[in-house]
Amino acid sequence: MTNPELLTRADVLRHGRTPFVLATVVHAERPTSAKPGDSALVLPDGTVEGFVGGTCAETTVQLQGLRVLRTGESLLLRITPVTPGADTGTESTENTESPENARRTVEGLVTVANPCLSGGTLDIFLEANLPAALAYVYGHAPIARALLDVGRTAGLDARAATPGEPLPPDLDVVVIATHGRAEESVLVEAARAGIPYIGLVASPKRGAAVLAGLDLTEEQRARVHTPAGLDIGARTPGEIALSVYAEIVALRPDRVRGVRPGAGTGAPRAVTEDVDPVCGMTVAITPDTLCLDRAGTRVYFCGPGCRHAFADNLSRYDHA
Repeated sequence: MTNPELLTRADVLRHGRTPFVLATVVHAERPTSAKPGDSALVLPDGTVEGFVGGTCAETTVQLQGLRVLRTGESLLLRITPVTPGADTGTESTENTESPENARRTVEGLVTVANPCLSGGTLDIFLEANLPAALAYVYGHAPIARALLDVGRTAGLDARAATPGEPLPPDLDVVVIATHGRAEESVLVEAARAGIPYIGLVASPKRGAAVLAGLDLTEEQRARVHTPAGLDIGARTPGEIALSVYAEIVALRPDRVRGVRPGAGTGAPRAVTEDVDPVCGMTVAITPDTLCLDRAGTRVYFCGPGCRHAFADNLSRYDHA
């Protein structure tokens, strides 16, 4: 059973729009230190909170969890011991459970041969928890209300916003339906902030005039869509809102289904990786990853055992 404190922590992260991965052990073959139900959270900075096994199992979960944060796709991670003569640190998307299934690719399954594992096998489900795309809607008229309703139905975190309100770093969508009130200041701020989708609800003539008068570069001006929405012959507020979100889906601006890369302190960053020269495991490089400096090069390790082995026999790893 998942630790109640961990679930409470997960709720806090969701409320704060911080992406995370919930890793849960669903199957364990002895000898392993983890048991079914053990769980941990993997945060965007590589921090692992909770327990899903020993140091090397945790290192593998950390690496795969950070990858899941980038893709947003949950997966089943199978950590197996290395059989004699097998390559170490290798990954596969094949089902290696039995000879007849050895060549059958299973979608959503990643198998990692872990040379440090004590001998058992762990199956760990990595569940991506990404905040919904955040949309700010400006205005109080029926179209603005429809934009909020349709956006929420479409799965976005659509919120009513007020001109002058600071734009959060993970904002994905800005739609302005104020009918001429305080449009310019919001458009300029959103364009300069690099918001992926900016829409102005206006007639073609008025929208073009507003856009021409903005103090923006051509690149920034190109980010503004006006009239906002696809031309589907929309007439009612609900139809106009539908056309706007249809355009957002059609354009697929960067990360309209979660946090944009590089946006805010909680956003997933590119996973930097290295190979442990002792065991051959691939490890994620985070501020807490164990390492040693050798001949002007920083060497990274999956755990203290490999770092000690490296330090005790430097000549053996001079090629690393």
